Amino acid sequence: MSQNSNNSLKPGRQQQVPPKKKWFNWWVYLLMLAIILLPSILNPSSEGKEITWQQFQKDILSRKAVEKIVVINNEKAEVYIKKEFANDPQFKDAFTRPVGSALNLGPHYSFNIGSVESFERKLDEAEKNVAANDKIDVSYIKKRSWFWDIMGTILPFILLFVLWNFLLGRASGMGTGGGSSIFNFGKSTATLIEKEKSNITFDDVAGLEEAEMEVKEIVDFLKKPEFFTKLGAKIPKGVILVGLPGTGKTLLAKAVAGEAQVPFFSISGSEFIEMFVGVGASRVRDLFKKAKEKAPCIIFIDEIDAIGRSRGKGAFIGGDNDERESTLNQLLTEMDGFGTNSGVIVLAATNRADMLDPALLRPGRFDRHIYLELPNLKEREEIFKVHLRPLVLDETIDVELLASQTPGFSGADIANICNEAALIAARNKKAKIGKQDFFDAIDRVVAGAERKSKIISPEEKKIIAYHEAGHAVVSWLLKQVDPLVKVSIIPRGKSLGASWYLPEEKQLRTESAFVEHLCATLGGRASEEVMFGEVSSGALDDLEKVTKEAYMMVVYYGFNKKIGNISFYDSTGQRDTGFQKPYSEETAKLIDEEVRKLVEGAYDRSKEILQQNKDLLVELAELLIKKEVLFKEDLENILGKRAAEKTTAAQTIQKVPTAALQ
Repeated sequence: MSQNSNNSLKPGRQQQVPPKKKWFNWWVYLLMLAIILLPSILNPSSEGKEITWQQFQKDILSRKAVEKIVVINNEKAEVYIKKEFANDPQFKDAFTRPVGSALNLGPHYSFNIGSVESFERKLDEAEKNVAANDKIDVSYIKKRSWFWDIMGTILPFILLFVLWNFLLGRASGMGTGGGSSIFNFGKSTATLIEKEKSNITFDDVAGLEEAEMEVKEIVDFLKKPEFFTKLGAKIPKGVILVGLPGTGKTLLAKAVAGEAQVPFFSISGSEFIEMFVGVGASRVRDLFKKAKEKAPCIIFIDEIDAIGRSRGKGAFIGGDNDERESTLNQLLTEMDGFGTNSGVIVLAATNRADMLDPALLRPGRFDRHIYLELPNLKEREEIFKVHLRPLVLDETIDVELLASQTPGFSGADIANICNEAALIAARNKKAKIGKQDFFDAIDRVVAGAERKSKIISPEEKKIIAYHEAGHAVVSWLLKQVDPLVKVSIIPRGKSLGASWYLPEEKQLRTESAFVEHLCATLGGRASEEVMFGEVSSGALDDLEKVTKEAYMMVVYYGFNKKIGNISFYDSTGQRDTGFQKPYSEETAKLIDEEVRKLVEGAYDRSKEILQQNKDLLVELAELLIKKEVLFKEDLENILGKRAAEKTTAAQTIQKVPTAALQ
């Protein structure tokens, strides 16, 4: 399983506005600007030169050059000069100011009057010695601009239109749905990857051989459908990929598109749901409409459980979601309705197949179910090879060893380890990435970064050392516990110490193996009681794991004689949100009693082992206090070779801290 970040499908949904629409918007804005400026261009200002009352009284009124005064809107006075003063040097500019040979007939000057009462009082005082017949003619008029009257009415609507258009443009740019109009919310937001641009193939996928064989039939049908149709065969309408997170579901879908060289519509299940009612169903219709136009093509719906959950499940708890259910109903109709979807194949991915509606999984819709599991040793080795391609490695790298040290890791986990190893090597100024960098990366991914700065008192350090030594001694002496490869009392992440085990890749575990695992997990707390006479709070993580595993043994696996060969496990997930237990109160009480007995028995067995080997416990704990980290070789020097040792000499370090002190 490999992921190439340069070739990954981008989630962005930007859709560029066509050039024609851009030009249309620009022409609308330019036309609106011209309407606003046109009156000023066609009718230049005719108010005359702006002056003050003092200038008017001293230079104009005193020379008796005023023909008349017109007061506009009780705010401004426009002054007209007598024609006989046209050649007067003082007024010549006022008559010839406009471009052209004709005289400017006025107004020639203007000034603000403040108020009508103030203006009339000043004018009366200036003309108190002037005869009544020679006094200046003053008129008052009201001027209104028809243009601004109209603009005052329509301008608010224009501004609202511009604002609305701007906001919708931003909304469409952020991918809210299908186009630049609010009415396009119902359009599909799926990203279309044309066949020329899809360059991820099966060469970029590792560790999924069986799944590849399943989906290659889809690719072969899209490339050469006649080989199947001539025999009367029908290709599956839908293929659903089910697996744990990080197992390569999305990557496999991209590889199918790249191999088939057909248009590929990619969308997440949550993108169908919006705040508007009916949007989800509308987007489903639009998606299949576009897909039919591009047929043959592939539709990939990631995390389909966002819309495909069983209808009516959990309605009493969280309320019924009619919008999600209507979207699911539309999807069911499109996949297997009266209409035809010839050439359209639907791929879907989920890690919660138990939550999906049965109608969605039936033949005719998702005919084929492909289950992706965690990779085994060989598959992990292939995944490492893919992710190691771009890295600069030294000669110490052993891919087989790295694969053996990572049981239970998914493809995404392995990719993360490779990246962390590169970061660690770069941080240490190395020219190449070495084996130890990968081991440090595994430790960091599993247990977190070292916290050497955390202050731990000598008393606490001693308790932690004996706790981890207890895990080591008990697990070393029990035959069916996973091999122990490393013990540390250096704080990492949330834990103060940890024991690393290398789980064997088994498909089945017996009852005795479960019991011995409980004993090993409780070995830390048992060691504290044996050595100090009391226990600490450091066994919280151990107790949580023991409790869960003990209940699984009694309730799920039928390992208890009193409960019998009965399992209350629900693989369909139908009881996940239920209030009622699948057993009576009397049975619940019996289960609690049997779990308690099981845990107490495992704890007593751990204490017995430690009491019989107290000298080994003390020696191991004291060495752990001194060195802080012990590897398999150190454990063998004190405890001897393990009787149940099944690992090879190459398997010397690392893996999951199944017993961590918190």
